[in-house]
Amino acid sequence: MKEWVATTRYWSFSVSALPVLAAVALLCAVRGFGAIDWLNVVLAVVGVVLFHAAGNLLSDVGDYRSGADSEEAFAVPNLVKHFFEPKEYLTLSAVLFALGIAVGLMLVLRSDLSLLVVGGLGFVMTLLYTKSKLAWLSDANVFCIFGVLILLGTSIVAVGEVCYEVLWLSLPLGLITLSVLHANNAVDIQTDGAAGLHTVAMALGLHASSKLYVVYQILPFVYVLVCAVVGVLPWTALLCFVSLPAAVSNIRQACRCVEEGRNAMIGLDLKSAKLQLLFSLTLAVGLCVAAL
Repeated sequence: MKEWVATTRYWSFSVSALPVLAAVALLCAVRGFGAIDWLNVVLAVVGVVLFHAAGNLLSDVGDYRSGADSEEAFAVPNLVKHFFEPKEYLTLSAVLFALGIAVGLMLVLRSDLSLLVVGGLGFVMTLLYTKSKLAWLSDANVFCIFGVLILLGTSIVAVGEVCYEVLWLSLPLGLITLSVLHANNAVDIQTDGAAGLHTVAMALGLHASSKLYVVYQILPFVYVLVCAVVGVLPWTALLCFVSLPAAVSNIRQACRCVEEGRNAMIGLDLKSAKLQLLFSLTLAVGLCVAAL
């Protein structure tokens, strides 16, 4: 069972679950705690995690079949070493997608039909993620899903309608989430290229990719600070700066790319996911304090 759970890359689930909590916290600050359907929020977290897990499995199969995940790549070894077979991955992915769709339909009945559009678009983009790597679109795909669609979907299930205020959180949450993917793609530039895949990291090259990664780590903090200064977000949102030391540590590691090359980027995907968890959680707490 532990091995099956590990196939879903559970350590990455904060990437999808925490934006839900951050969006709800902002809605609390804007509309009050009483406006939130808390049961729907719990179901939303369950739903996005199910879709995320199913998408991770599907992505791994796609990377394995394309040759991007191989003995030479810095990849999860399950399929490469034949601990599991693609058919097993696809079966589990289908089960998780089915459960996620069931939760989604339940939320549609409990909220608004507009969730069908947002959720359906997210589902299709998840299915097309591996294909998006063929057309330089995987980064845009991830930003749209985790930085836009999850936030809009959360607003629908939480208050029963689309609330565009949650999109103020798109840039910081989307960029930190994107840094997880970008760090991984920077490590796999050579193997992705050999497999015929195309990513932003591949287009930039390793050294430029490490610089873009630094931007992804810095810009969310600058953005939240500017939003607090102009009054778009409450000052308590600056509680997210508690996570700044983690970002600084990631930046220092990425800056070693000039001397160490590819090795400097190894592990930054996991560290970026941890930063996303801490950043999102502290941001959500700060927004909840403002709601009080």
